[in-house]
Amino acid sequence: MAGHQQTSAAGRPAVFELKAAGFTLPIIRLFEADIEAVAAELGTRVEQAPEFFRNTPVVIDLSGFPEGGGEVEFPLLVGLLRGYGMIPFGVRGGTKAQHAAAEAMELAILGDAEGRGARAERATGSGEPARSAPAPKRGGEAPSEAAVSPRRNGAGFTLVTRPVRSGQRVYAAGGDLSVIAAVSSGAELMADGNIHVYGPLRGRALAGMKGNTDARIFCQDLQAELVSVAGHYRVSENIPAELRGIPVQIYLDHRILRIEKL
Repeated sequence: MAGHQQTSAAGRPAVFELKAAGFTLPIIRLFEADIEAVAAELGTRVEQAPEFFRNTPVVIDLSGFPEGGGEVEFPLLVGLLRGYGMIPFGVRGGTKAQHAAAEAMELAILGDAEGRGARAERATGSGEPARSAPAPKRGGEAPSEAAVSPRRNGAGFTLVTRPVRSGQRVYAAGGDLSVIAAVSSGAELMADGNIHVYGPLRGRALAGMKGNTDARIFCQDLQAELVSVAGHYRVSENIPAELRGIPVQIYLDHRILRIEKL
């Protein structure tokens, strides 16, 4: 049966359609107004994984900004984010004065998603920027909540036992990350040490986030969108077909990212 052709109010074929979509956006939570300090830390993170930030829409979260913490210099902040290849999209949290300053920079003012957003951030088990909860899907279907529940098994080791779904991020600060479930397309694994995935890896995996060139990624089924070790990365298009769908290890050899069968 042929697809249904929508029509406009005038009776002619419609030229566009408006509907809700389940997009998720990364969040940068601002804790202070010192743009120089923000620039220094952000520069370090972008240098470690430039492809991760390139052309990425971001939301500026002011819910953790201290009262009386000074003015947010939106022109400088927006310029900084754009300079690193990101696309500032909107602001959530903050005061009316901060909203007015954000609107002057043509940023959207988003509702405070404390309910789902905070739960999603807690689910990542880290203080890293977490992705916001997806918007309601068409037809009133409620979005799934973040289901990642990392376990800290002693110093330097994080274990995830449930699937990591699209839009979710897990960061193992200071050590290794092990996932004994599937990692969906659009999901992100980050670790200062090694990453082990005992299921299909379809999302992104970034090991050695703080520059550890000895870090490695091990997975049972490589289908990743991006893999990175200490900022050296490959996207899916640059991963040979013969290495996809099989167990591999990924590591640096004299600053060259290698992917080898296990």
